[in-house]
Amino acid sequence: MIRKAASAIDYRELARRRLPPFLFEYIDGGSYAEVTLRRNVEELSGIALRQRVLTGTDGIDLSASLFGEAMSMPVALAPVGLAGMNARRGETQAARAAAAAGVPFCLSTVSCCPLDEVAKASPRPLWFQLYMIRDRGFMRALLQQARDGGCTTLIFTVDMPVPGSRYRDYHSGLAGASGLAGDLRRIWQAVKHPHWAWDVGVNGRPHQLGNVAPVLAGNTGLEDFFAWMRNNFDASVTWKDLDFIRTEWTGPLIIKGILDAEDARAAADLGADGIVVSNHGGRQLDGVPATARALPPIAAAVGDRLTVLADGGVRSGLDVVRMLALGAKGVLLGRAWAYALGAKGEAGVAHLLNLIDAEMRVAMTLTGCPTIDAIGPHILVKE
Repeated sequence: MIRKAASAIDYRELARRRLPPFLFEYIDGGSYAEVTLRRNVEELSGIALRQRVLTGTDGIDLSASLFGEAMSMPVALAPVGLAGMNARRGETQAARAAAAAGVPFCLSTVSCCPLDEVAKASPRPLWFQLYMIRDRGFMRALLQQARDGGCTTLIFTVDMPVPGSRYRDYHSGLAGASGLAGDLRRIWQAVKHPHWAWDVGVNGRPHQLGNVAPVLAGNTGLEDFFAWMRNNFDASVTWKDLDFIRTEWTGPLIIKGILDAEDARAAADLGADGIVVSNHGGRQLDGVPATARALPPIAAAVGDRLTVLADGGVRSGLDVVRMLALGAKGVLLGRAWAYALGAKGEAGVAHLLNLIDAEMRVAMTLTGCPTIDAIGPHILVKE
């Protein structure tokens, strides 16, 4: 039985108690001093909305359509690396919850469960996320797997040419603790969290990065994963290199990691169908603007040329409405669903999405917006 969680914040605390520290800190942390991580939450929650009364707003309709896909609300579960370690075969659980709620689930390149396993578990077609990897043949093979698995939409992440400096991962033992010493440290943390140790550590195997397992050649340790990222993510790419993606992928293409209007225009010139205004949850370059600050000028610059999505700091349905009012047409949930998965598995993610739905309905009623299309900058308090 799930207690009546008031928001995703409750799931954060439940996940902190249930997960070994090396996993919780990976979900929860950001880069450097985590300034942008805090800004994302603080600046978004500080957006004031105009409360309107006697508007006759009844029968709220959250339904939306993005990239030709009908959705119960303009929300999708963002790609989260290693999410399968938060619950037994975690990505399959989250994908089922998203499908039941009528929203898309985007599988990360560095998921624990391979694409074919998650696709078979979900009654709704998946979205797939990809990085620019040096081995173009491997990228081509992943895109073919995505097509074969029925994935409808590709999210291509461009703000991670190199991994950010995430010091919490070193302090917790997730990174920088190689060999036997690192294994023993993580095992000791798992032993002190017996529910996770039994549910995931013992019964959640195999513990590997399913989509990149072929190139890891049997090296499945966490240090192998981080070494692969450092050696194989391609920092030499330019906008011209993305022609490769546009050629190889004929479905909707979304460029994720845009924080500047000039880059947004370049994505539109490339022929992208959408962008995600995102600072990678504060996990890459610390000190950059919060998404809530970066979003309005970007939406104004390119909103008529492609579909603008956003993520970063979203913890409630009220935050979703704020992002829509700032110019987004859809919102990706990242940490929020990772916390819920770590706390209560599939049931937690399902409950979180129910909360998002209910919170959006209250916010839309009290701002006089009966439909998603009615949400706009006019509901923002002008400072």
